[in-house]
Amino acid sequence: MKKIILSLFVLAVTYVTNAQIETPAPSPSQKIEQKVGLTDVTLEYSRPSMKGRTIFGGLQDYGKVWRTGANANTKLTFSTDFMVNGKTLKAGTYAVYTIPGKKTWDIMLYTDATNWGTPRNWDDAKVAAKVTVDAQKVKSTIETFTITFDDLTNNSAVLGIMWENTYVGLKFETPTDKMVSSSINKVMNGPTANDMYGAAVYYLQAGKDINKAQEWIDTAVKMTSDKPRFWFLRQQSLIHAKAGKTATAIAAAKQSLALAEKANNAGYVKMNKASLKEWGAM
Repeated sequence: MKKIILSLFVLAVTYVTNAQIETPAPSPSQKIEQKVGLTDVTLEYSRPSMKGRTIFGGLQDYGKVWRTGANANTKLTFSTDFMVNGKTLKAGTYAVYTIPGKKTWDIMLYTDATNWGTPRNWDDAKVAAKVTVDAQKVKSTIETFTITFDDLTNNSAVLGIMWENTYVGLKFETPTDKMVSSSINKVMNGPTANDMYGAAVYYLQAGKDINKAQEWIDTAVKMTSDKPRFWFLRQQSLIHAKAGKTATAIAAAKQSLALAEKANNAGYVKMNKASLKEWGAM
């Protein structure tokens, strides 16, 4: 009986010890982050190897949905809206599924990216985009499954999928021109009140040209005169005081104080009262 108990104990210890041993994954994961124009694109997938096997038409049947890698479904995440084959898709994460064929592949972006492999119940309504592309033969054998970002431009890239002797590519486009044009129009239409305020505060805090800071803060206050902001007026009072214009500093501080009291902002009330006392106005 003692021998049986001892044997069971040894087996239990061996099991626990083995369970704590870390070994390499058969299909290691990879994460790639790529900037395409102004869009951040992230790819996460697992990379099986051939290991002497025939892949397409063998391990992976032609004409059947493939997870496009190993383990969990391959994920592609976009920080902005983007386009595939002329169709606009929303920013977010998509699973990449494919149907390999001898001459062409179907590449699909699937809105449910939480599956381990292919979904148990495939839902065509979740196919956000489906594109048929030519399967290109490559001369050298690609031992390990690989996905790349190819043919990068300011507005597009190609998701390159390759394994064994096959390469297929999915082109996607990003709204770079639209985003840049919007930024240009915003700048050309002139800085906002917040831009003026931020620049003025920076110049005050950095000890730079106080006259320029005054010009900017005065403009910011004027631009918001229909809805005065007590924090704008607070900085205006400090900048004017720094520029040696105590009278206008006091006027701005009093206005800031009144608005801060109305907003129940105790911090600004306290700061304004301290400044007004310092400048002999209280």
